[in-house]
Amino acid sequence: MKQQIRQNLSPQQLQVIKLLEYSVLELEEKIKHELEENPALEEGEEMQEHDDIQLDGEDSIESADEKMDSDLDDYLPEEDVADYKIQSDNYSPDDNKQTDASYSDGITFIEYLSGQLHLMSLNDRQKKLGDYIIGNIDEEGYMRREVAQIVDDINVHTAWNVTETEVFEALSNVQSLEPAGVGARYLEECLLLQLQRKTLTESIDDAMRIVEECFDEFGQKHYDKICKELNISDEELKAAADEILKLNPKPGNAFIEAALMRSTDAITPDFIYDSESDTLSLNNKDIPDLHVSKEYRQLFEDYSGNPKNKTASMKDAVAFAKQKLDSAKSFIDAIKQRDDTLLRVMRSIIQYQKKYFSEGDESLLKPMTMKDIADKSGCDVSTVSRVSGSKYIQTDFGLFSLKHFFTEGLMTNSGEEISTREIKRILQICIDEEDKSRPLSDEKLCDILQKKGFLIARRTVAKYREQLGLPVARLRKKI
Repeated sequence: MKQQIRQNLSPQQLQVIKLLEYSVLELEEKIKHELEENPALEEGEEMQEHDDIQLDGEDSIESADEKMDSDLDDYLPEEDVADYKIQSDNYSPDDNKQTDASYSDGITFIEYLSGQLHLMSLNDRQKKLGDYIIGNIDEEGYMRREVAQIVDDINVHTAWNVTETEVFEALSNVQSLEPAGVGARYLEECLLLQLQRKTLTESIDDAMRIVEECFDEFGQKHYDKICKELNISDEELKAAADEILKLNPKPGNAFIEAALMRSTDAITPDFIYDSESDTLSLNNKDIPDLHVSKEYRQLFEDYSGNPKNKTASMKDAVAFAKQKLDSAKSFIDAIKQRDDTLLRVMRSIIQYQKKYFSEGDESLLKPMTMKDIADKSGCDVSTVSRVSGSKYIQTDFGLFSLKHFFTEGLMTNSGEEISTREIKRILQICIDEEDKSRPLSDEKLCDILQKKGFLIARRTVAKYREQLGLPVARLRKKI
């Protein structure tokens, strides 16, 4: 035996933590789900009428709850204690289930390809082989498996006795579908499939030769080596490179992105801030008011006020109703606590970045960490992290993720601390304005920033460049 002190979160605290992570759209779905699952939870303003529940002269819900608990404990034997008394939480079993997001309210990518295949003049066997290959195509549009593996799989699971020649023919049929490049087994094949559908010109021919013979050199931008090996001029190389850069290396993404555009709504802000009046509000216009069902509370008035109702058949109904009432009250309180926490954290961010929120100039953003906001708001760092994780704020100068306002700091020669976002902005400008035939190395970029007064090392420049999604100098070179 050993003695230990341990801190556990209550079900109410766990529920609040979970709700903090929800965006406004996710909260709407959660409330809708709760309203469907819990009959003791109702939407709309609660009517304040003369027949509100009163037990022993006490008109508060808390007093009613205490009375209900006492009555129920007296009525139920110990072995019949309702589940809600011993569960570690009060959530629905469905709360922890995750559902896969649907990209489109129409057909899937596989169905799109299969539909085209079945419009071709093919026999049943060829269509079945084509469907099998389509079933092995990933979201990017590639068929990553070897033909020999597909032949083995088909022959093991069916009596077709297919040959590699048949599967290659079926693969060729699939590769003729839209979008161009679908069914390719590797990047070079994908690009060649797209080039082969274009009208043959000198630049297209050079582009195919580059993909077939010098693709590694092209990826590394060793242009001089390509010109020498293929015996083409710089102008011809540039024309061929332009054709290659127009191609889609992931043809399946075109279908996915189109589906996402159809199915995904615009970002809905969680906060709305008016800089002129300095007012912050939650975007809760579509969030309904919630209250506990009067009918379920009435059940307990009838139960406690009439001894004849304390029957065996009433026991289960009382236990069920009490569980649903507890869950409804807990959910309403958690929503209120969530709103209070969100506003407290967001107000602290606005106060910390007061100059930025007044003028909207990114250069006015101060270095700010989650610990800074945690100290200012009185919340835990983990709470600030949850609030800022997936929330957006609508301001007079744009819509921003809360993560946008958190930046690290860097010292200048004058001892002033400046946001790393400003450093990245200057770094982006330097790279945008560089001579692309002779792009700046990280060492030269470091020298430029140091001359501007920023105490920064070359490896830090490389880190910021990578965070901006910019390649090294050699890969930024253009013909």
